[in-house]
Amino acid sequence: MEIREPSNSKDAKHYTTERLREEFLIEDLFVDGEIKRVYSHIDRIIVMGIVPTKKAIELGQNLDIMHNLGTDYFLERRELGVINMGQKGSITVDGKKYEMNPRDGLYIGRGAKEVIFESSDPGKPARFYSLSAPAHKEFNTVHIDIGKANKVPMGSNENSNKRVINQYIQPGVVESCQLCMGLTQMAPGNVWNTMPCHTHVRRMEVYAYFDLPEDARVFHYIGEPDETRHIIVKNGQAVISPSWSIHSGCGTGAYSFIWGMVGENQTFTDMDAIDLKDMK
Repeated sequence: MEIREPSNSKDAKHYTTERLREEFLIEDLFVDGEIKRVYSHIDRIIVMGIVPTKKAIELGQNLDIMHNLGTDYFLERRELGVINMGQKGSITVDGKKYEMNPRDGLYIGRGAKEVIFESSDPGKPARFYSLSAPAHKEFNTVHIDIGKANKVPMGSNENSNKRVINQYIQPGVVESCQLCMGLTQMAPGNVWNTMPCHTHVRRMEVYAYFDLPEDARVFHYIGEPDETRHIIVKNGQAVISPSWSIHSGCGTGAYSFIWGMVGENQTFTDMDAIDLKDMK
């Protein structure tokens, strides 16, 4: 499990492109037949890419990982959210199997001991994108297909930011301790997300971009509003966004992304809007 330490906003102003990518970008998140984990000390979130192929993959009780968490098993004091970016698969939680179609989500509450990920067709694997956060109580494990997600239309064709926000793990949809998670889909011909942008110093966020062709890219914007930088992101990569940073992007074409937040509250509209005239 890779460990990422927090970065200071004053220091980040002086980062080179290489250092900016090293601190905030997760490049090789999905590896066939493996589970990739990145543990950020920013609000103790763990970002995972899980790609089962010929064999099922268990969340696991690796001793080094358990040492970093200080627990006997992965979800002893954590909750987990999963959205399937790939093809059909399944997740078995303590003996109960959940079929996971493309874009299906699953919330797994604190205390689950055995979590097993499988692909229905090893040649066309599922790509399970997962976020895990510390949890103080147990909530039920819930399957969420994209049709059951709460849909929030945003933006317009005129501003090239028409999109639908699908809320999977959010109060009123699926209850959790602190993790919020959803999937945003850009309408065809629209390229901007989260613009005009905002910050929320009470929560950090992670963006994972997908549905991009191989030769397409998203320019993800990061930094304080008056000290912005960008990270060029390709399909299947994720960006860790500290609470002091904006998080916005513009693609070379339409795309989708999964967002996840942890922090002081779960209020989706709790954000500090940034006027474009104040951005630099």
